[in-house]
Amino acid sequence: MTHSKTRLPTRPRLSTFAAGLLAEWRRLDLPVADASVVVGGSGGADSSALLLAFDELIKNEKMNLEIVVAHLDHGLRKDSRADARWVKQLVESLGSDIGVVIGKADLKKPRKTSGDASGANLEQAARKARYAFLHKIAKAKNAKLVVTAHTLDDQAETILMRLLRGSAAEGLSSIVPVRPLTTNSDISLIRPLVSWARRTDTENYCLRRKIDFRIDEMNDDETFSRVRIRKQLLPLMKSFNPRVVEALNRTAALLSEDAEALSEAAGSLLEAAAQSSGQTNETKVLSLSVSVLAQAPAALRRRALREWILRARGNLRRVEMVHLLAVEGLLRGERGGRVAELPGGMKVVRKRGRLELIR
Repeated sequence: MTHSKTRLPTRPRLSTFAAGLLAEWRRLDLPVADASVVVGGSGGADSSALLLAFDELIKNEKMNLEIVVAHLDHGLRKDSRADARWVKQLVESLGSDIGVVIGKADLKKPRKTSGDASGANLEQAARKARYAFLHKIAKAKNAKLVVTAHTLDDQAETILMRLLRGSAAEGLSSIVPVRPLTTNSDISLIRPLVSWARRTDTENYCLRRKIDFRIDEMNDDETFSRVRIRKQLLPLMKSFNPRVVEALNRTAALLSEDAEALSEAAGSLLEAAAQSSGQTNETKVLSLSVSVLAQAPAALRRRALREWILRARGNLRRVEMVHLLAVEGLLRGERGGRVAELPGGMKVVRKRGRLELIR
């Protein structure tokens, strides 16, 4: 008498997109179990694909994470409430233990002008509100990981924006996939798609999962410099190199390595310039030796000065190259008593062969 073998049910094979997310998650040495994760969800293709991939990995028992989707309604569009409802319905349709939190911001869209300031300011305000919301939800859920769906295309657009502003190597460096969500925060911001996924990948994955993602009409609003780069500059650049997005990302990765090495050397220079005196001024920031700084290469010296100013101010807002050049000017000659003004009322003064930061 023969016995037929009973076939055990097999799980469906992981999609290429979900497998890519899992591979990057492991490469970044992130937890695949027993952790709470806040996922930013706008309803667009990128964030929807990220959520769907997490759902696929959890259902295939490749991950065992507590996922909470956080959606912030910026209130900038007529159908923004519909986006919020759509995100909530998408999460509920997955039939899993994934949670969702909807928030509301009160941002006002400025009237269009011939310049770009209004669009840039609105974009910055929306980004600030979004990250503050994600931080709030992470704290409430005791989550140490906040995940967003930035892609290779987002990185290429960011690089071009910064290039047009004249940024240094740090600004042109690649978006790091893991960093603190805020300064000195124990919550990490994770961008697991930024090193490998294209926008077309997220759109195709959503379509494969039969999800009709939301379209934000502000992505067609050329008031925003990012939109003009996406719709005008990048298509022109693709006529010279069809793989320009990948090329920009390779360049950014190389610049990131260079910037890291230079930053380490600049840190050593800053330490050496501060060592010759243990005294601090009223800002509690060490004064720096003029002679040590003057002998250093300009690239290292400016990085050291930037870091010095950052430690004193807590940020580098409005500090531009012209300010660093003014501080460098204090190193020339023998005369003391000279002053370089910084934004926000802070000054750099040369006294007895040293630079001091004062308010």
